[in-house]
Amino acid sequence: MAAFISVPLKKSSEVDLVKPLSKFVTATYTAGEEQGEYVRAVEELNKLRRNAVGRPLDKHDSSLEILLRYYDQLCAVEPKFPFSENQLCLTFTWKDAFDKGSLFGGSVKLALASLGYEKTCVLFNAAALASQIASEQNLDNDEGLKAAAKYYQLASGAFGHIKDTVLSALNREPTMDISPETVGPLSLIMLAQAQEVFFLKATSDKMKDAVIAKLANQAADFYGDAFKQCQYKDNLPKYFYFQEVLPVLAAKHCILQANAQLHQSAVAKQKKHFGEEIARLQHAAELVKTVTSRYDEYVSVKDLGDKVNRALTAAKKDNDFIYHDRVPEVKDLEPIGKAALVKATAITPPLSQKFSDLFEKMVPMAVQQSMSMYNQRKADTVNRLVTSMREATNLCNGVLASLNLPAALEDLSGDSIPQSIVEKSRSIVQQGGLQSIEQLIKDLPELLTRNREILDESLKMLGDEETTDNELRSKFNQRWNRTPSGDLYKPLRAEGANFRNVLDKAVQADQVVKDRYNAHCDMIALLCKPENELSAAIPSANPTKTLQGSEIVNVLRSQLAKLDTMKKERETMEGEIKAVTFDMSTTFLTALAQAGAINEEQLSLSQLDQLYGAYNQRVQASLRTQEELLGQVQTSHQEFSSLKQSNAEANQREEVLKKLASAHDSYVEISNNLREGTKFYNDLTEILLKFQNKCSDIVFARKTERDELLKDLQQSIAREPSAPAFSVPAYQSTPAAPAAGPTPAPRTVFPPQPQQAQQQPPAKPQPPSRPPPPTITPQAASTTPTNTPPTGHPTSNPPPAAPPSQAQGPPYPTYQGYPGYFQMPMGYNPYAFGQYNMPYVPYPGAPGQGGYPAAPPAGQPYPGYPQQPPQQQPYYPQQ
Repeated sequence: MAAFISVPLKKSSEVDLVKPLSKFVTATYTAGEEQGEYVRAVEELNKLRRNAVGRPLDKHDSSLEILLRYYDQLCAVEPKFPFSENQLCLTFTWKDAFDKGSLFGGSVKLALASLGYEKTCVLFNAAALASQIASEQNLDNDEGLKAAAKYYQLASGAFGHIKDTVLSALNREPTMDISPETVGPLSLIMLAQAQEVFFLKATSDKMKDAVIAKLANQAADFYGDAFKQCQYKDNLPKYFYFQEVLPVLAAKHCILQANAQLHQSAVAKQKKHFGEEIARLQHAAELVKTVTSRYDEYVSVKDLGDKVNRALTAAKKDNDFIYHDRVPEVKDLEPIGKAALVKATAITPPLSQKFSDLFEKMVPMAVQQSMSMYNQRKADTVNRLVTSMREATNLCNGVLASLNLPAALEDLSGDSIPQSIVEKSRSIVQQGGLQSIEQLIKDLPELLTRNREILDESLKMLGDEETTDNELRSKFNQRWNRTPSGDLYKPLRAEGANFRNVLDKAVQADQVVKDRYNAHCDMIALLCKPENELSAAIPSANPTKTLQGSEIVNVLRSQLAKLDTMKKERETMEGEIKAVTFDMSTTFLTALAQAGAINEEQLSLSQLDQLYGAYNQRVQASLRTQEELLGQVQTSHQEFSSLKQSNAEANQREEVLKKLASAHDSYVEISNNLREGTKFYNDLTEILLKFQNKCSDIVFARKTERDELLKDLQQSIAREPSAPAFSVPAYQSTPAAPAAGPTPAPRTVFPPQPQQAQQQPPAKPQPPSRPPPPTITPQAASTTPTNTPPTGHPTSNPPPAAPPSQAQGPPYPTYQGYPGYFQMPMGYNPYAFGQYNMPYVPYPGAPGQGGYPAAPPAGQPYPGYPQQPPQQQPYYPQQ
């Protein structure tokens, strides 16, 4: 029986996994032991790929184990890195496993920035290597049979898995070797071979003939299905690989059917159905005869044929002399049953027995994205609580400043600086005064300009690459079959537009801070002066010492003390809110493992409510308390103001003290805003640098992909014919006028190629009729005798060979009734003289046409042509 069918491996180009993956790790994870561990894992993954696809693999279990380990690692790492064209872009290039290519064009290959494509090709190689290992097994012992059956079923399952997943994994048309219409038949072929191994096992174990017949019939059925799928596909028969496989499939289908009939005939003999035995043996003999006549060069069925013939001869002899049982027709025989003992191995990672995830501690990207969204929700919750408390505190300070509290209670003397104003002045001086604010305001434009330059450069890289892609697309049209850069860059452009909006809003916020600073600049400068200058700048007023012991003053001080206590509680609460931490990764991992997906919004909101629900209630209570206290303060202040002695000087002094208190509060707020703005711009710079790196990486990957595609296009253009197939001029196929004689064919006719012949327009139904013989004038005949040998040739040339009975050389068509006539003239081949036993005729001139000018003398060859052998007449007549 023929050798088993195996599949060749695909070949891949080298890919550097270390640089892009390490860059992602360092950008995503903070420096430390975890980051170093992931970087080392990336290096191990790169080594694993080189071992799996970067070198020739032996047909051994260890090589298959390396391929399966790499496939398992790809499956494990896929959800943990954002592999895509517009994020972590890795371009994998694989050649077609069956395409042998051409001398100038090379073989067909495809480059894609898709990890699914890499997984598909690696799994294809695992299936191909499994088929090769199975084909190398020794089928004479049980261990070899078991191993072969296992590997064939693994190959069948792998090819079947590719058939089901390749289109969704690639999102584009794959190469022919991994397309569903190719791997589908390959899966059936591997399953048929596994079933055949079980048939061989049953035969070697000498199981019952009925069982063996069912196993053989099932294997024949599998081979028949595989043959039909291969035969009816449009592109598969063009593959040289399938041109070799198709006869083997047909032969094995017949061979296993013959085996099934042979063993079923033994069952019939045991049941004493001798006519059925003969009929089945006759059918088996016919099947063997078919294989011998059609597929003898692919398979050998001599042993099977001898076995069937011996059994048939013995059965006929016994039936003729003893049983005389009627031999039924083959169509009337009961069908043989089928028994399928094989099943394609399910592809559920891990497939390797020694697999250990290199990135075991790294959480999947779904969890990372959920964590990012959770952190954003948490930050929004914290900012909302903190902002509400800060806004309430600013409102409280504004109300107190408008009432000149607590300065009004401290300024009962009317000529000294209130203690609260002194403390505010010292606080501003300690924080750097006007110089610190002016420096912060001066730094903001530089930070803004740096961020704008980074953003503009990033978007410019995308725009330049997109322009180049559009130019090449317009040049090559449909051949430029990669994802348009405009579609690919939409998420990045949206992200860039978001950054630009953020910068525009930041500019507006900066302007608001500057306007506020300009409004309070004079009073802030006054607070920065020494105490004696500050005292001189504050107007003095009549003393109001009579109010020092009044009850209303004590009530106001008590109320202001409560407000101060409330502010301190808010500062403590703000620190507690910012210090809340919780690891949501465990919750998200559990949800992903249980449901296969993460409902991030529901889980995050539930957890945030547990963490910040109590703080939210405390903040709301603080706001209500402030509202009540401010109402009480305003009521008490009205009573206090009515008791004070009111005059112009007192009002002017109170107005200055209010402005000083408000200037202090504004200074604190402006300083905080400017520091937050500086921090914002610095943080945004880091984010924009990551965005720039992302744009740079994808543009580099796109340029690499562009160069590969251009190279492939050049190769495909080189493989194409330089010009369309030309049509034969009419004067070569249409008979000439009788008076003109036959017209010699030009010297540029090429013999038709087999493939071109199929593509040419249909040939003429009948060859042209024989033209009439040329009219030779006596003058022409006497000028050039047909039997006179030419003179002037070297005598060292060998004598011409005897003319053969039939023309030699390329198989030009010979027309019926015109032996020896070819479309190409005899004189075209300078080395073919003497092969045709035909006289040369002179070239008669057409009416109105002169002869060839400047003909050489008699016996001399035309310049530029090789000299003709002796004893031959030149093709063209002498003038």
